[in-house]
Amino acid sequence: MQHTNSRYEQELSTLRETLLQMGELVSNQIGDAVQCLLAGDADGAAAVAARDTEVNRLDCEIDDRCVEVLALNQPTAIDLRMILASLKITVDLERIGDQAVNICTHPSNTARRVAFGVDSEIERMATMACEMVRNSLSAFEHGDTSLAKSVIETDDQIDALHHRVLNQLLNAMVDEPTEIGHGTTLVFVSRSLEKIADHATNVAESVVFMVEGRDIRHRERPDH
Repeated sequence: MQHTNSRYEQELSTLRETLLQMGELVSNQIGDAVQCLLAGDADGAAAVAARDTEVNRLDCEIDDRCVEVLALNQPTAIDLRMILASLKITVDLERIGDQAVNICTHPSNTARRVAFGVDSEIERMATMACEMVRNSLSAFEHGDTSLAKSVIETDDQIDALHHRVLNQLLNAMVDEPTEIGHGTTLVFVSRSLEKIADHATNVAESVVFMVEGRDIRHRERPDH
């Protein structure tokens, strides 16, 4: 929507750009975190964790921008919904960043981890979760509710992969109790990726609210 008030339009544009910048950062964190875990890269993991400071800074900046726009302009209709959605989305993005840090900071013995045979599933979960985050942000940028709803539907696939990994790990730990510590680490990693997918789903639901004015958070599936 175009506005006659150019300053107001610039404020909204800057808010959108800052949120997308935060989203790009956290989506990169996901892939980097899993790669560091699988490679046993402690230095890389530390670098991923250090970047979380920038995620937190952007979270605070976006909150401040939203409050300022609300206070000075009293937006209505889709502008108001965009600002309210942004406040929710930044919470989910910040938590995605936290989960990425959790993934790469879990200690991992590469040789023992490989023995569990779940690396390919974890890599697939990471790829899918990162794509969900990117697609939900693209839906926000373009006001694309069809893309947002496809993100919501993808969450079931991540859940199924998580349960498959969990069952495989639990069976392996029953067979080899001495490996419970390493298996538990992978359980936490899989759980973090599943949570990232949940947060991406929340972002997509916020996009539907922003565009359509409908709250679909507690429905099984949005209407097409």
